[in-house]
Amino acid sequence: MSTEVSSGWSKLKNPFRGAPLGWRLRVAIILLLVATVSTVWITNRLLTDRFTESTRNRAELRLALYSGNLLSELRRNAIVPQLLARDPTLISALRSSDYTLSTQRLISFVEEIGAASLMLLDGDGRSVAATDRNRLGEAHRNSAYFVDAIRSNSTIFTVIPKESGGYSFVYSRRIQAGSEILGVIVVEVDLQKFERAWAGISDAVMVTDSTGNIILSTEPQWRGVDENAAMLRQPPQNAIQRAIRATTDWTALPPDAYLQGEAVMRMKTRIPFRGWQMTSFTTYASIREKVNSVLALEIMGFAILLALTFYALSRRATLRMALFQRESAELRALNARLQREIAERERVEKTLDLAEQTLAQSSKLAALGEMSAAVSHELNQPLAAMKTYLAGARLLLRRNRPEEALASFGRIDGLIERMGAITRQLKSYARKGADAFSPVNLGEALASSLSMMEPQLRQREVKITQILPEDSVVVMGDRMRIEQVMVNLLRNALDATKSVPEPDLEIILAAGEMAVLTVRDNGHGIENIENLFEPFYTTKQPGDGVGLGLAISSGIVNDHGGRLTARNGQSGGAVFEMQLPILGSDGLEAAE
Repeated sequence: MSTEVSSGWSKLKNPFRGAPLGWRLRVAIILLLVATVSTVWITNRLLTDRFTESTRNRAELRLALYSGNLLSELRRNAIVPQLLARDPTLISALRSSDYTLSTQRLISFVEEIGAASLMLLDGDGRSVAATDRNRLGEAHRNSAYFVDAIRSNSTIFTVIPKESGGYSFVYSRRIQAGSEILGVIVVEVDLQKFERAWAGISDAVMVTDSTGNIILSTEPQWRGVDENAAMLRQPPQNAIQRAIRATTDWTALPPDAYLQGEAVMRMKTRIPFRGWQMTSFTTYASIREKVNSVLALEIMGFAILLALTFYALSRRATLRMALFQRESAELRALNARLQREIAERERVEKTLDLAEQTLAQSSKLAALGEMSAAVSHELNQPLAAMKTYLAGARLLLRRNRPEEALASFGRIDGLIERMGAITRQLKSYARKGADAFSPVNLGEALASSLSMMEPQLRQREVKITQILPEDSVVVMGDRMRIEQVMVNLLRNALDATKSVPEPDLEIILAAGEMAVLTVRDNGHGIENIENLFEPFYTTKQPGDGVGLGLAISSGIVNDHGGRLTARNGQSGGAVFEMQLPILGSDGLEAAE
């Protein structure tokens, strides 16, 4: 194309030499128009396909993020009834029928859990305690979540239609003491917050249950029916337009600034929870805007080339000069329109950036919630040790042995410092701060961890064999977090030998290219090693643990550049190995 245009240009440079240029001018203009149409058509096809794929990928990414957040909220609240059903205060209140402090206790729980509401029902289905005091005294004897929970010894999930529209999502579980059923604990999950979050985007989103019924949606008219009926009530284009009007200043823009067409992109994904599915609808408007912007630039380029051609020929006649001036005026108008479109596109990109920042903040808050649960899990061990030391100190004081009692108080003070360090981890995570690493003697850390485990070891006769090197084994890391991993490994080994007649623990510390701490027990071994380090996976009985210890320990070792592995021993039992990069003599001298 460029060769043909250059040839035509060289022939038109001198209009006063050679044969008349009328037919040559017509051929040059026709070739230029053909080249323009071909380029615009090819560009339109290529960019439309490219931007469509990009928009589809972003829609799939958003859909995966929405479904992941929804599933995380459901799973996080699923363990709450199981924990509250074993709360001794609530069990005591149901036994004695004294509920004066039960409501306040539930209110304190709901702030930590993040659930919509909590409610305690007695054996007759009457609400005796609730975070919403207006619901006290309500009868729920015929409610599905009460009847199913009484009949089943597991957590029940129920979707309840509301009279005002929408649905409530409830987990319930019966509370019993021995074989006596005392009542039911009810936890309402706040899924409407996701609808409010989705309403701030330019997509239309719906969630359907296993029967195809819409239970969550950014469009209120879609709830309670299947997708086909919802499309008849409110088409996706209108639902998306409603969302845009709710989040955009329409006083400064025409109503069709975003919706230039009727076509929408439909994306669907499966939520691994009771057959739920999530569907989103995204308009092609942004694709058309991007393609039109590029096409406008190409058209402007060809228009400029055409204007230059007329400018070269304008010297032959005043008429051609007037024609060139007219074309220049049109180009200026086109450029002004292009500038307006570019400004509009920049404003849309700023709006999209704000939405992405909001989603990122929501993900961070969800991660902080998970880390808070993990920190609470790690505080249980120091609290149990403090309770044992305090009881021992009280007994020593009664026997007039104050010096030994002071030693117990010193250990309690060390445990308090450890608990403070654990809570500071959560604060440092919120500030996105880096860990302060220092040289750590693994032998001393192991001795400190065994000291913390002393109350549990005293309660049982466990044979502990330690094989330690003569020289110190030093690594660079956070001593408190390394001790946290050691305590978790020792506690798991101790729990694994509960049913063994002669429990035996072997602890080996070795130093080579890596510092290796091996904890071996003679328990029954590990059944499912693949899921061992998954969060909330546990083989312990309900109430003994929530399955966060090994997941936290693996994360800590990875943060130190090491590796935590597990396997079954050849002679039985489980073997855990913590490998950390050893600190060489040069690094140790520099640290000192």
